[in-house]
Formats: sequence, structure tokens, C-alpha cells
Amino acid sequence: MIAEPPESGQESTQPSRRMAFAQQELRLISALVLLIGLGLFLALPFVLSIGSVVFLPVTTAIILTIILSPLADKLAGWGVPNILASFIALLAFFAILILALALILQPATALFDSLPQMFETAGERFSELQAEFAWIAMANERISDLMGQSGASEVVLAGPSVIEQLALATPSLLLETLLTLLMAFFMIEARVRLRRHLLFDRASSYGTSIKAARVLREVQDRVAAYILTVAWINGCVGIVVALGAWMLGVEAPVMWGGLAALLNFLPYIGPLIMTAVLALFGIGTAETLLLGLIPAAAYLALHTVESNVITPSILGARFTMNPVMILIALSYFSWIWGVFGALLSIPILLMLTAFFDHVGKPNLVGFIFGEPLFATNLMGLGSEDSAADHSA
Repeated sequence: MIAEPPESGQESTQPSRRMAFAQQELRLISALVLLIGLGLFLALPFVLSIGSVVFLPVTTAIILTIILSPLADKLAGWGVPNILASFIALLAFFAILILALALILQPATALFDSLPQMFETAGERFSELQAEFAWIAMANERISDLMGQSGASEVVLAGPSVIEQLALATPSLLLETLLTLLMAFFMIEARVRLRRHLLFDRASSYGTSIKAARVLREVQDRVAAYILTVAWINGCVGIVVALGAWMLGVEAPVMWGGLAALLNFLPYIGPLIMTAVLALFGIGTAETLLLGLIPAAAYLALHTVESNVITPSILGARFTMNPVMILIALSYFSWIWGVFGALLSIPILLMLTAFFDHVGKPNLVGFIFGEPLFATNLMGLGSEDSAADHSA
């Protein structure tokens, strides 16, 4: 007895059902990945903050390796041995850092003794300004009387002094600095073996190895190019600020230039701190309030031109980042590691941006409305690699 062939409708419905089931399965996996990523994002600060003694030197060493590897590669290309090239690259960075800190800290210690006098002068200037707007204080007092509010006494507990805090933090800081430099040296020295391992010593397909090496190269090139370019721009900003401070007769112009260059590595936050410090110094040393605000106003004008005209034209679209993402990274890593986290936030953000440019950025908003989480079909990458291997 001959079996009847299946109907054409049944043949068309089976692949469609299979495709619908595969889409539901992929969406469920994407939802699980999204939930795991959100949980890691919320739990990571507590882990990194508690284990900052371990994770902060490792992260700093990785970023130093990315920044200094091009210099070590160039020295190795000139015939310098790999170990010596790695040591020279790290030594050059350490020498520049020590020189910059010496130019800033040495005049700053001389100005530290005059801080009480500066605060007293600034208080007198603000008292004079407050006397001109005394009617505002009177209005506030009337409003407080009408609302029945009274001044409450405040108890201030004495904490450890700055010198005591520095004395307690110095041994730990020296240990972490030594660990960071040692790890950075060994990572820079091992960069050639890492590239060889990614390309030849892995059991996966050749196409996957090429993609991993390409991602590593892109991360290194982008972070190193950004840091070096921003360093040149900030150095020029420091020179201009130092010359401007010298022309205005401000004390220790080299210190102000170096401080402006260092703080300019922190987007948005650094220039605000620099403006506030210049305003406090100017008000505390100048004869009048308007004269004291001239250095801060001049620096604010310079920063406006630099951040809106010069830096975007030099960096271009390749290094353009969303300001919201920059502020999130600053607040996120500042919460974890303080000032060091703020300095490392932009390189870490660049590393993640370069990584997601190759892997694919998640479509979070579209995923809520039924779209795939990734625009690229990640499930098909393995088949493409295998096809490339067979064709080769």
C-alpha cells in the first residue's frame, strides 16, 4: 500500500513553527543574558570596592600596558631587546609622572601655609558682598519666623587630621604602586607571547583567532591614541595656563599649568574643580572681588574654546563618546575607587566601547519592544568561521 504524500500546508507549517520556537528560545536566552549583565553591573561595585587592593592595581596595570605597548613595540623594532624595551617604556612613564608631580607639589607646599590667610581674605570679600545684599538675609529671617523655624545647634565630631590620614595611607599606597608597576612590566614584556598565543597556539578556528587579535589591537590602538592625543592637548592647555598666570602675576605659574593639565584628564569634573580653585585663590589674594575672578574667568574661556572647538576637531568622530556615558563612567568608578577610579574611567569606557564595536552593541530599547538584543546574529559567527576555514 502506497503512503500518501504529506500535504503542502503541513510542510510549510513545520519550518515556521520551528523558526518561531527558535526565536522564542533566543529571546529567552537574551533576557537571561540581560538580567545577568544587570546583576553584574549592580554587584560589581561592591566586589571591586572591597577588593580594591587587588583589583585596582590589576586594572591600572592593564591600562598602563595598553598605553605603553606601542612605545615598547617601537623600541623593539629598533633592535632593543624585549625586556629592556618594556623596562624603558615603563621607566619613561614613571619619570614623566614624577616630574609632573614635582612641578605641582613643590610650589603647592609653599602655598599651603598661606591657606588660612586666603580663606580669611575670601571671607572678608564675601562679607562685603553679603552686606550689599543684606535685604535677602532679612527676608529669609522673616520667612523663617513666619514658618516657626529656629536655628538648631550642631555638634561636630573631631576627625583625624590630614597628616594623620596621609601617614596611615602612605604604606598601602606605596605597596599598591609597587605592585602596579611590577604587573605592568610583566604584562608589557608578555605582550608578544600573548599575540602569538591568540594567533597560533589556540585550538579554535583561525577566523576566531584573527577576530580576537583584531579586537585586542583595536582596543590597544584606540585607548593609546586617545590617551596620547589628550595628553598633548592637556599639555598645551597647561602651557597656556602657565603663561597666562605668569602674565597676570599669579604666584607659581608652573604649578597652575601642571594642575590644569592634570585636571583636564577628568571631563567636566576636572575643569569645574580648576575653576573653583582659581576663583578661591584669586578672591583670597586679590584686592577686590572682580580682580580675583579674572584668573577663573580666563581659564573658563580657555576651556570653552578647547573643549568645544580644538579637542573635537583633533580627536574626530572616532573618539567621540556620549556625554551621558562619560558622566555615568565617572560617577560609577569614582564611587568604587575614588580619585583613581575617576582617572581610570575614561580608558575603561574606551576599552568597553572598542570591544562592543566588534562584538555588537546590545539593543536595550528595541529588545523591550520585541526586537533582537543584538543586531548581528551571534549564533552564526561560528558557522562563518568554520566556512572560512574550509574555504582556506
